[in-house]
Amino acid sequence: MIKLTILMIGDIVGRPGRTAVREKLSFLKKKHEVDFIIANGENAAGGNGITEKIMQELLISGVDFITTGNHVWDNKDIFNFIEKENRIIRPANYPQSAPGKGYQIAQVGVGPKIGILNISGRTFMPPLDCPFKTADKLIEKIKGETKVIIVDFHAEATSEKMAMGWYLDGKVSIIAGTHTHVQTADERILPNGTAYITDIGMTGPIDSVLGMEKERVISKFTSQMPVRFEVAKGPVEINGILVDIDVNTGKAIKIKRIKELA
Repeated sequence: MIKLTILMIGDIVGRPGRTAVREKLSFLKKKHEVDFIIANGENAAGGNGITEKIMQELLISGVDFITTGNHVWDNKDIFNFIEKENRIIRPANYPQSAPGKGYQIAQVGVGPKIGILNISGRTFMPPLDCPFKTADKLIEKIKGETKVIIVDFHAEATSEKMAMGWYLDGKVSIIAGTHTHVQTADERILPNGTAYITDIGMTGPIDSVLGMEKERVISKFTSQMPVRFEVAKGPVEINGILVDIDVNTGKAIKIKRIKELA
């Protein structure tokens, strides 16, 4: 059996999250003998979107591939590089006219190829194309090149994420939820060999509300007035999952949650 170890880390929030990645990722890679690292980077630029400079910073820090979500367009610099850069994708169920790609085939060093697919949920989210039908269509394309398929399902509702997990069980190697920034404790290998977790959490400040300064968020809830959110300061945690995959079958062997102080 040829084993592949994938590390997926949750939504990187602003400078604190990027600093944690820069200072801690090489240690985690060595400690867990990781072959490939995927990070959600849609909040990496001050908590809103991502720039080309920040993308390069994450790649230099050891991230191999970047997924995004509904905040992908928040920083307009994305339009300058998402078409030409093959190491970042946006949700595949955006209209075909949207720039960028929804999936990519990546090479793991000199080893096997893996397919990485980004899709967005629709419950309490923008009304995009059906994520289930989009996943079906693109997984069939990816299967022509590799059995190892990893899905970042960027969605709000736990019910929609769980439904997608069961729907794709046996069709993909990993389906990991992102977007809520709160790591769930339901990681498991589903009956047909797909590693699943409802949300992998975030890489950002602990004493915060989803990475933002808690006082400002509380003010928003209590006053119902517009408030400018700012990325919080203080201790930072890296959240994510480690998954071992059998390259020959594409099935997951083991899944483990990561919750590491930076």
